[in-house]
Amino acid sequence: MLKIFKITAILEGISFLVLIANMIFLKPSNPELYHTIVKPFGYGHGVLFIGYIILAFLLKTPQKWSVRDFGIILIASLIPFGTFYVEKKYC
Repeated sequence: MLKIFKITAILEGISFLVLIANMIFLKPSNPELYHTIVKPFGYGHGVLFIGYIILAFLLKTPQKWSVRDFGIILIASLIPFGTFYVEKKYC
């Protein structure tokens, strides 16, 4: 299950960065791209985010993460590049 968490963390981080890039570069100049690019990536990112959180809760006990480490893992999902840090440090 740890391997699935690693893959989910990487994909969640990539989808988060794609959404941010779309919001910064494409959305202001091209609002019709919302339905073609941002919306599908938004749905995918939502599914990956929920999967990341659920897997973190499932792995907390087997991996023996402290409360501090678990908090960092959860907060990292809200910060750009955070899940890449978690994947390298905790997996």
